[in-house]
Amino acid sequence: MRTVLSVSLPKPLAAELSRLATKTGRTKSDIVKESVSQYLWEARFGAVRGRLIRRAKRAGMVTEEDVFRAIS
Repeated sequence: MRTVLSVSLPKPLAAELSRLATKTGRTKSDIVKESVSQYLWEARFGAVRGRLIRRAKRAGMVTEEDVFRAIS
């Protein structure tokens, strides 16, 4: 199932998106879908990383050497 989403972009950003679509032979929709997907992945990764950092600090792992020692 697909959902249609309408997005308003500032003219310079819209123009840059159009130029990229033309240059790469892709649709603007495909570029936006890929961009949103990447943004959401990075947001999820950042959230997991934040939780793991807090857990590592509670376990006394504060340096890379501590982590390497724990997993070796």
